[in-house]
Amino acid sequence: MSKRAPLIDADGEVRELTAEDLAKFRPAHEVLPLALQETLGIRRRGPQKTPTKVSTTIRLSPEVVEFFRSTGEGWQSRMDGVLRKYVAQHSR
Repeated sequence: MSKRAPLIDADGEVRELTAEDLAKFRPAHEVLPLALQETLGIRRRGPQKTPTKVSTTIRLSPEVVEFFRSTGEGWQSRMDGVLRKYVAQHSR
């Protein structure tokens, strides 16, 4: 069993975390009880059953990106919706 370095130094001060300390960190969902995760509002996203979207890189004008970003969280999904409507109208 490995010996853990205390987080408090000889003067009783909390010591700085090292890269070795950080490498040992684990995600909260792995170490916290489910009840505490729920209390803290930690939610895990389940595995995607079937991929519904394709990751891609696209170049857009700054004005378009700025407009959609200014609409807040979910702006990429709203942009997707606009493009879907366009495709529906022009694929007849």
